[in-house]
Amino acid sequence: MISSTGMVHPTKMKSLDRRKLIEVLLASALPVYGQMASRGLTAKPRGKFSGLPFNAHFTDVAAQAGLKAPVIYGGVGTNAYILEAIGCGAAFLDFDNDGWLDILLLTGSRWEGAPEGATNRLYKNNRDGTFTDVTVTAGLRRAGWFSGVTVGDYNNDGYEDIFLTGWPQNCLYRNNGDGTFTDVTREAGLLHKGNRWGAGCTWVDFDRDGNLDLFVSNYLRFDPKRIPAAGIDNNCNFKGVPINCGPRGLPPETHCLYKNNGNGSFTDISVSSDISKATGSYGLTVVAADFDDDGWPEIYVACDSTPSLLFKYDRHGKFTEEGLGLGVALNEDGQEQAGMGLGIGDFNLDGRLDILKTHFTEDTPALYANRGKQGFEDVTIRSGLGVETRYVSWGAGIQDFDNNGEPDLFWVTGSVYPEVEKKLPQYPHHTPRVLFRNLGGAKFEELIDEGGPGVSDVHCSRGCAFGDFDNDGDIDILIVNLNEPPSLLRNDVKGSNYWIKVKLLGVKSNRSAIGARVVVTYGGKVQAQEVIAQSGFLSVNDPRLHFGLGAVATVDIEVRWPSGIQQRFRGVAGNHLVTIDEVKGIVKSLAL
Repeated sequence: MISSTGMVHPTKMKSLDRRKLIEVLLASALPVYGQMASRGLTAKPRGKFSGLPFNAHFTDVAAQAGLKAPVIYGGVGTNAYILEAIGCGAAFLDFDNDGWLDILLLTGSRWEGAPEGATNRLYKNNRDGTFTDVTVTAGLRRAGWFSGVTVGDYNNDGYEDIFLTGWPQNCLYRNNGDGTFTDVTREAGLLHKGNRWGAGCTWVDFDRDGNLDLFVSNYLRFDPKRIPAAGIDNNCNFKGVPINCGPRGLPPETHCLYKNNGNGSFTDISVSSDISKATGSYGLTVVAADFDDDGWPEIYVACDSTPSLLFKYDRHGKFTEEGLGLGVALNEDGQEQAGMGLGIGDFNLDGRLDILKTHFTEDTPALYANRGKQGFEDVTIRSGLGVETRYVSWGAGIQDFDNNGEPDLFWVTGSVYPEVEKKLPQYPHHTPRVLFRNLGGAKFEELIDEGGPGVSDVHCSRGCAFGDFDNDGDIDILIVNLNEPPSLLRNDVKGSNYWIKVKLLGVKSNRSAIGARVVVTYGGKVQAQEVIAQSGFLSVNDPRLHFGLGAVATVDIEVRWPSGIQQRFRGVAGNHLVTIDEVKGIVKSLAL
């Protein structure tokens, strides 16, 4: 049952006690103190390029859009601690309900102290391709070490609220509906004792009562008094170069679930729900979605250098962790990977939600195909993704960039060790983005220059969010770059492919419609998407679901709400933003 790599093969897992199996897996990990998991793979040979045109083109327009302030995070030439290296996320959100996506960018600090201008930043969309920094007037100016963001209307008042994770405390901002926010962390019951490094976070109505609950993954127990600084411990090195220590060798944390009481406050039910029983993992990005199509959301946590976690709800107040049994804890070799970011979508058009997970350098990403009740299957190599192993990879997405009806794959990259490049130039700190075009038939090919300069430009990136910021009918990308301004990749699509966007308004379900499933049928194809409150890397996408349609001008739409209500709409015209109310049905159809 143990493979030649020293790992337990996944086909033998069900015969073993799951907890003991994880102990075996962790014991067989690299014995170093301070490295992320990697298989040390070289890339597979690239096949013959298809030569097919790619009609999406990305240009970084951040500077002309007014996004000029750098995202301060850690040292420029060296990082003493892992807190400086992990970075943060970003969000597309419509905080003022004007129909245009605004931008929230998180911040970090520097170990010697935050420089002037280090703050979370909120940018209002001016509807002309530019943004205005409204951080101060919105009440969001704040420095510190922030990690993740989730956006959702937790009090169902019609305005999107913001929850942020970080070290040493997390933060809940209530949207006041007048362009300002109020920090309500304490009164909401979300302050925790002591210092904790919150990383991933997501709103999720796990019990389907119409109120958004909150899940937080915690990365590790960070205490600079107990963690060796970079270069002090001989085991904290990468190929002989001294680096910051972790995550391996550092104490992991348990994760948290907070139940919405329906009165503006939350109760920590991590213990009573059995969430806290999942120990020994370094949690990063979190996605809540109904992966098994039973009408109830699961919670998936990408974990760094430890098996990733998938929590399933029993509908009676308890969760069980089933990542190994469902095939999303490890790769197809039965090995743990450095799980960073998550992209969720239906890449093979079978009406199920698949998972793209990013990892460390000298390793492939993981592409998990959803097989329904049978769980997931790792199809990374057979799908053509094994040709790319060069980069440390972070925020990811499964999105249809050229509107041809076949979702593509994208992720951002950047090293965690700025010291290494000086001695080992083959491991650069700034690296390009990665784009794989969907060829159909569950096959992909990597595009190097064909996606435009926004893809080939090099940066040290972390979080990314996907959405249509200029309302022109295609998917743009917001990217966090450490210690430099962010990137805003405007997508300019050529050709005549159709598309449709779906905006959902919850009534009996939560107002943000988080957890609602939309299935679109077009030209014999079926594609599923779901409203989710975190993905990418610690980031938030446009809540309006975007479907490319190719040459098909009209579509059929099915919506399944968390309340159980189901709706069907036939012959809906493409190239429109369709707003669907949970009770009234289609209430608006806008040609963008």
